[in-house]
Amino acid sequence: MEIKIGKIVKNDAPKIYEFICDLEEFNFNYKIFEQIFETNIQNPNNYYLVAKNNEQQIVGFISCHTQLLLHHCEKVAEIQELYVLNEFRNNGIGQKLLKSIEVLLVQEGCKVIEVTAQNKRTRTHSFYEANEYLNTHKKFTKAL
Repeated sequence: MEIKIGKIVKNDAPKIYEFICDLEEFNFNYKIFEQIFETNIQNPNNYYLVAKNNEQQIVGFISCHTQLLLHHCEKVAEIQELYVLNEFRNNGIGQKLLKSIEVLLVQEGCKVIEVTAQNKRTRTHSFYEANEYLNTHKKFTKAL
């Protein structure tokens, strides 16, 4: 199976919405999602890539936001979402998306990339560790 990685476009919103709802196990308000999606893909500090199969079907995507952080004194990237359709998993698509975003980030001057994953996503943890990501932090959250 040939997979092509490319930049996301505005028309990809409905498919990415499906992916996000599946990833988060929650149906978000599409209108709000679409507004945020359009804002984010236009932001030059954000990077969004899609993986398409031979039929031009989107089978996965990755999003990454960058910012200048005082405690790093440099531009740092953080993967926000990485998703591959269940029936296409374990075919190297996630790894291809990850490597593609890493190449792009190096070109943009990033020296560090971070990612967090919920505690329950142990397979996700193993995926990142297999791709040379180190488990160095513990993340805390609080609903407001």
